[in-house]
Formats: sequence, C-alpha cells, structure tokens
Amino acid sequence: MDAFRHILVVIDAADEQHKALKRALHMARLSDARLTLFLSIYDFSYEMTTMLSSEERDVMRSNLIADRRAWLTDVLSEFDTDSVRIDIDVVWHNRPFEAIIKEAIKHKHDLIIKGTQVSASFQNLIFTPTDWHLLRKAPCPVLLVKEHEWPSHGQIIAAVHTGSEEEHHQQLNKRIIEHAQSMSKVLNASVHLVNAYPSAPVNVAVEIPEFDVSEYSDALEQHHVNRMAALGRDYGISSHYQHLSQGLPEQVIPEAAKQLDAELVVLGTIGRTGLSAALLGNTAEHVLDQLNCDVLAIKPEDFVSPLA
Repeated sequence: MDAFRHILVVIDAADEQHKALKRALHMARLSDARLTLFLSIYDFSYEMTTMLSSEERDVMRSNLIADRRAWLTDVLSEFDTDSVRIDIDVVWHNRPFEAIIKEAIKHKHDLIIKGTQVSASFQNLIFTPTDWHLLRKAPCPVLLVKEHEWPSHGQIIAAVHTGSEEEHHQQLNKRIIEHAQSMSKVLNASVHLVNAYPSAPVNVAVEIPEFDVSEYSDALEQHHVNRMAALGRDYGISSHYQHLSQGLPEQVIPEAAKQLDAELVVLGTIGRTGLSAALLGNTAEHVLDQLNCDVLAIKPEDFVSPLA
C-alpha cells in the first residue's frame, strides 16, 4: 500500500500547539504528500444580523473568512514549509464534521489528520463529538494525534481481530496491517500485531457441569495463536512482534501500547451510525478512550460515507 499522498489537515484555532499541523508537516517531508490545511469557521452572531441586507451579511462572512486565512498564513510562517506543497481552505459552516467530510469527499483526500485534546491528569486522549463523527463517517482513514514526536525506529501497533472467520473481518485485518506497514516504511518503525481474545464463558460452565473450562480456554488460545501466526507469515511479521492476550480489546490494546511505548496504533472501525451506534458503541471507540498515543482509524474498503 502506498503512503498517503493527499492529506486533509484539520486546523483548530484553539490548539496553540498545532498538533495536527506539526504531524502533517512531518509526514509530508517524509513522503512528499500534498497538504490541504482546512479550517471550518462559524460565528453565531451572524444569525443575529437579520437587520443587515444579504449583501452586507455576505461581506461580513467574507471578511471573517479572509481574516482566518490571514491568521493561518501567519501560523504557517512559524514552521519550516520548504519543499512542502500546501493549500489553504477556510469555509463557513456551522457543523465542522460535515464540512471536513464533504471536503474530503469533494477533493478525494486519502487521509484526515486532526489533533485531539488530552486529559491533564491521565494523559489519555479526549475525543470530541467532531472526532466521533469523523471516526464513524469519514470516507478515508483518520489520524488522531496528540502532542509528541514520532522518533525514528519507533513502534507501531496493528490491532487485529484474528478470531473471526467472517470475510469482512479478514479484509479489515488486511487493511489494518497494510496501512501499518506503509506507515512503518515512512517512519522507519517496527510493526507489532496485537490481538485480544475472550475468556471462557462462565455461565456455560455453570449450566453444563461436564463443560471443561480449562480445555476450552486452551483450545481457544491455540486457535488465536495459529491465526496470528498465519497473519505473521502472510505479512512477514516475526513471532517476536506478535502479541496475544486474553481480555477485552479496550484493556489489551492500550496495555500493549503502554508496554511497547508505541507511537501509533492502527485499528479498524466499522463506521457504525444511528441507533446501533448509540446503543452498542464501537469496539474501536472503547479502545480509543484508553489510549495515550496517536491513532490511525481504518474503515472497510467498501465503506461509503453517509454524507457522500
């Protein structure tokens, strides 16, 4: 899989550290990607200007957009942008996630980069409603970043689901690993496979006395070991870089990221929306709440954004 070439960088005027911009510039220097710096603005006082004519309202809006473009140009002047191809786009929209996704669809961006907020007490990522909408609805991978460097020879985790025989899970595993390996080439990093598998169902052991929990657990573990080994062979990832643990993904993956001091976790998200998202959530989103490093969220190849 080729490196990302056309990256949409979401600018947050409230982020004084400009995490997304720094990460995007770093990636662009390493992979010759083209960047579009994207800022969605909206002034609610605009709704209160009904006494103005439509022409006056348009002038006010144009002036605000021009002001933000000038600000963003000033921000760029503080960074080394030599040899980096950069476009700037400022739009007027009252729903940032919609503006971002429509921009990505219109101009066929292959990656969205967005900074996250970080809890001061726990150093974990805090995800905003815009983040959740992007994870569920964006047409391309989404990289959510926190403030830290990406050193050379770092660690990248590909969080896979080896237990399922379903084709869509196998295809998503493929995309996750291919994206992780693509990023590893850009960053000169190592790729680790991480997989969580469930414990034996206790209720079955209670209801069926002859059910052997130990035998079942051993068989389940061996099944996942075999599937993980097969993935490793398919993608040239040695057993030293394969990590299998019993437990929930939201426990196993963050713990592995902590132990490996990973810079990036690549995982899959099925893009669930609507009532099922409200009631069931998404495994990827539960994992994200616990991580303290950057996250690259990948959707299935056949995913179509509901805003398309």
